[in-house]
Amino acid sequence: MKFLLRLLTWWNGQTLGTQFFTWRKGVRVGEDEQGNVFYQTRDGKRRWVIYNGESEASRISPDWHGWMHFTWNEPPGERPLEHKRWEKPHVENLTGSEAAYVPPGSLRRAQPVERRDYDAWQPE
Repeated sequence: MKFLLRLLTWWNGQTLGTQFFTWRKGVRVGEDEQGNVFYQTRDGKRRWVIYNGESEASRISPDWHGWMHFTWNEPPGERPLEHKRWEKPHVENLTGSEAAYVPPGSLRRAQPVERRDYDAWQPE
């Protein structure tokens, strides 16, 4: 069953085609804290990631994102980026999940917040 999933779906990790291409032409560059593995071709012209789990682009940290898009040549494992003390740690996009942000007054909240900054018009 796992073989069939890998053959027919791309969102559950790498497909057989990607695995074959990686085996033939890929050079492992590094791994991030989530277990995603980063590769490039021997000539350095193509870069890609094999996700650990669901394929979701927002799971790549900004450090690795910059390397993937040729913003810098050294992978974060060799020369980590300087982070400012005010920077928050990377969080993947949570839109559509149970952990997504829900503002006060939203219909998605279990108990809507009563608004006190608005007085509805009442006819006389």
